[in-house]
Amino acid sequence: MLCAQYNYLLADRFNWFEQNRSPLNSCPLVCHLPELRDNPDYYSQKKTLPQLKKTHPWYGEIYSQVLQDVVKRVKVTFDRFLKGDSNGKRSGKPRFKARHRYRTFTYPQMKEGCWQGNLINLPMLGKVKVVWHRPIPNGFKIKTASVTKKADGYYLTLALEDKTVPEIKPDFAPESITGIDVRLKDFLTTSEGETVAIPQHYRSSQKRLRVIQKRVSRRKKGSNRRQKAIKQLGKKHKKLADKRKDFHFKTANYLLSKYDVVAHEELNVKGLARTRLAKSVLDAGWSSNSRY
Repeated sequence: MLCAQYNYLLADRFNWFEQNRSPLNSCPLVCHLPELRDNPDYYSQKKTLPQLKKTHPWYGEIYSQVLQDVVKRVKVTFDRFLKGDSNGKRSGKPRFKARHRYRTFTYPQMKEGCWQGNLINLPMLGKVKVVWHRPIPNGFKIKTASVTKKADGYYLTLALEDKTVPEIKPDFAPESITGIDVRLKDFLTTSEGETVAIPQHYRSSQKRLRVIQKRVSRRKKGSNRRQKAIKQLGKKHKKLADKRKDFHFKTANYLLSKYDVVAHEELNVKGLARTRLAKSVLDAGWSSNSRY
């Protein structure tokens, strides 16, 4: 239902965009101009949600703030297409989402006391049992909660806030600065000459992935056996992604335990991913590592 609403709101934005723009940069003095539509912005689209629940009563089963978050996602996506992000970089034209591509919904505001033991109280869903990755620190308040469907189950992501955390001022010694150079033979080399070996998770699992991929391609489209094989393939890829992410976090933690500042070169990963080295570049995950 959230996916259908996302596509509907995005189509409304596209209709406004196509009707209110002119493909020509000039026109004759006497011509017919169509009546312009009002811009379907965030607030006007959010006002349509009460009427949606009247015409489609089953949408009443969804928490109101979760529906409002869909409107916000459409706004952010379309603004990046027209105006760009904070750096002025514009994204491509937004695409409509298939059911299997819409995987996450978010609670923008969580009530105080929603977490009790290994249970979390999600509005309109009730108390849900959670296997915690790590305990929530004392004094932190749960601000938002996102539920994501992945290949091996559902995951809950929490955003926490602690107002008692003091502001940290940048104060570091000059000798605690290092630079890193990422490579394909070694994952990285520091300015002191220290190297970190590259694990090549994808290369080591390539043979098994080839077997599962053949199993998917040989089975009939739309059959239950094909869906089972697709799920098995998704789990294998997720396991590789988790291994790579764990390696990145451990490497970043190791560097930051020794240095206060780590500088790295700016790479055109998308350009390198179109060359003969694409498989090795994507297996190293340079773009993911720069976020940590």
